[in-house]
Amino acid sequence: MSLLTEISEMLQRGKAAEVKSLVQNALDEGTDPRVILEEGLLHGMGVIGEKFKNNEVYVPEVLIAARAMNAGSEILKPHLAGAGVEASGTVILGTVKGDLHDIGKNLVRMMMEGKGLEVIDLGVDVPPEKFLEAALERNADIIACSALLTTTMTEMKNVIETVAGEGHRDRFRIMVGGAPVTESFCKSVGADLYAPDASSAADAAVALCREKRAG
Repeated sequence: MSLLTEISEMLQRGKAAEVKSLVQNALDEGTDPRVILEEGLLHGMGVIGEKFKNNEVYVPEVLIAARAMNAGSEILKPHLAGAGVEASGTVILGTVKGDLHDIGKNLVRMMMEGKGLEVIDLGVDVPPEKFLEAALERNADIIACSALLTTTMTEMKNVIETVAGEGHRDRFRIMVGGAPVTESFCKSVGADLYAPDASSAADAAVALCREKRAG
């Protein structure tokens, strides 16, 4: 079994210490940091993402896999920077104002990071102005808003109106998600994309970033 396959498999099993050690071994052998990232860490997280989408694994397994990925990433980061590797896109993520739920948001962050995106997590109870401020500061591609309550869903429209009101609507793609959110709601508030689950959100974000940067 190759080191890259081992990294992927250990990550899927949530073995953080083993992933860390294997990533270091691969670096010591002279493996390109980009290859370790793509064929080891991201491959493993991609498998977990698909299994999560198909209900073959659940939140606890995703959490421990993400922890293992973070452990490997810490070893890899300085080498990736040296190799000039950039994230495939930047996402500003948060739960909207008035809503304190974060489990779904956290899963989305893990899945997006597992796809090689840089995610700036603003936390919960985030006002519209803070989403825009962070997006401008980080020159983000996407603003992603989460809500679990029907009473806070309307804040997503406020985020979109704030971005548009400042003249930046064409600059950022806006994604919405959360238990009460639907495709029709997404269209009604003028968001660019709705994703029904964390894994789909990550796939969609990668596609949006690619499309935005190509255009």
